[in-house]
Amino acid sequence: MLRRLGERLGFTRRLGFRLGALLSVAILPIGLISLVQNLHLSREAMRGADIAILGRTASAAAGERALLQSALGSADALGPAVLSAMDDPAQCASLMRNFIERSATYVYAGFVPLSGLSTCNSNENVGATADMRASSAFQKFVETPGTMVRSIDRGVVSGRSVVLVMQPLYRDRQLLGYIGLSLTHELLRSTHAINFGTDGARIVTFNHHGDLLTSDSDPEDPMADLPRDTELVSLLSRTETTFRSLSNAGEMRVFTVVPVVPGLVYALGSWSPTIAGIGLFELSRFGAILFPIALWLVSLAVAYFAVFRLVLRHIGELRGQMRRFAIGDRTAPPPVLKDAPTEIADVSQTFHNMARILIRDEEAMEAAVQEKTVLLKEVHHRVKNNLQLIASIINMQSRMIDDDDAKQVLRSVQDRVAALATIYRNLYQAEHLDAVEAGRLIEDIINQMARAALGGSAPIRIDTRLSQMTLLPDQAVPLSLLATEAFTNALKYAGKGPDDAAPWIRITLKETGPGQGLLEIVNSVGSRVDASQEGTGLGSQLIDAFSIQLEGEVELGVQDNMFHMRLPFRIQKPTGSSSNMPRNVVLTSAARDGARH
Repeated sequence: MLRRLGERLGFTRRLGFRLGALLSVAILPIGLISLVQNLHLSREAMRGADIAILGRTASAAAGERALLQSALGSADALGPAVLSAMDDPAQCASLMRNFIERSATYVYAGFVPLSGLSTCNSNENVGATADMRASSAFQKFVETPGTMVRSIDRGVVSGRSVVLVMQPLYRDRQLLGYIGLSLTHELLRSTHAINFGTDGARIVTFNHHGDLLTSDSDPEDPMADLPRDTELVSLLSRTETTFRSLSNAGEMRVFTVVPVVPGLVYALGSWSPTIAGIGLFELSRFGAILFPIALWLVSLAVAYFAVFRLVLRHIGELRGQMRRFAIGDRTAPPPVLKDAPTEIADVSQTFHNMARILIRDEEAMEAAVQEKTVLLKEVHHRVKNNLQLIASIINMQSRMIDDDDAKQVLRSVQDRVAALATIYRNLYQAEHLDAVEAGRLIEDIINQMARAALGGSAPIRIDTRLSQMTLLPDQAVPLSLLATEAFTNALKYAGKGPDDAAPWIRITLKETGPGQGLLEIVNSVGSRVDASQEGTGLGSQLIDAFSIQLEGEVELGVQDNMFHMRLPFRIQKPTGSSSNMPRNVVLTSAARDGARH
């Protein structure tokens, strides 16, 4: 019985029914208004004008309020990311640049430590340090740490006239500095929405220290429309009120002060008396016409309350759930909203179901990615084992051959196969399959070849200067094979210097600039410089082929009893479409012809 009754009365939960019931309350003030209308008409008219001016001021500053509150929220959201990337300035700076690129609102984002030297900012010059110590905003923050908004004539990084939003960053209870976001004055002023018929109105915003932020007044005299002999900081006690005073230009004006961001930013509306008193004369003359309008405004107020109570608060909660889910909160599907109207409850239920399905699918995708990673590592491992087996077979075959030239050829092939095996060993041992540590890979190959070629003795001194350099497999493979061929030639032709010192070989791998790498192999030649070092053999042809695949050009030369082999090349950045499997090494036709011979 009760269930059937509840189903029949289900329409009472609909938004339309509830709004209609609440709007019916709007007729209650009619009796009271009719009793006091004649006695308080004049006073209430003036009060209504003041409220209207306050509302216009608040409406005009609404756009700036939204931008500043969004900036404060963005600064809060950037805090955890900055804390996690603080030890890596390059990553932190990349985070800020990506944030600026994704947002069309801000012109600067950065973290400024208490030292004033910022390396974590959106500066386009990678690695550049921004010195904020001379900035008045930084000095004010150091003096009184806390959230603040300040105007800067020329930003240190952006070089533009901006308003800087500063949010302090703490680790536990230790103050580390602040996260700053800059918005241009032009953007903030463009949000000052002055309604039609209010020509001559001005909106000025200032911070809680009384510093001017933005002004609609003449740029040459931004203080002209402010109250005379009045400091802006003294107006904080007059928020949500109106007063009349002479302006600095000598004109009697009506001023209103409303908070934009409570406790941080305030808006000062400067109105001419004509605009401020508009409608008062008509109100006293045509009270009968304005009376229904007053009732309509009351109805709107009640409607706003109804919408807030029945709609907005539920939508706000639902929006919070969506934001938390969007930034990665996948612990559980968001709960379905309770006590919400039927329409909003249906939306909440749909979002709950969607989130549950997404969580399930993401778990399945993570499992699939993990399985793919394991399979790729297994492929690299088996390729490495097969290459080592081939190298062992070549070694066994060379022991059965008496011809020294044939043994040398097989030994060269064995070295190349062993180098490939080392490459694949590094691939399956790497944490990320789309990146290879080239320095460690080349060092492993050099050590392996040195042990095989020199045995227990050390007649040649080998000096490795290999910096950490992360490359894609498509670059790491040809670079490692090129280094193998060049090191083989260096072992072959290294000789004693003029002072009869021991032969030596130096291998260098480093970054010469952003996105630029250099492989250099130098060896002593002494009196053994001959035509064989001019690059006419198979090794030289392979070096040329690998350098073409690296989009570089090999530089060879002999100077001061040293043979130089230099290869500048461009470091490729990983892309979303890059494969985890290295492509086959491409040989030029000359190298293939040499291999056949």
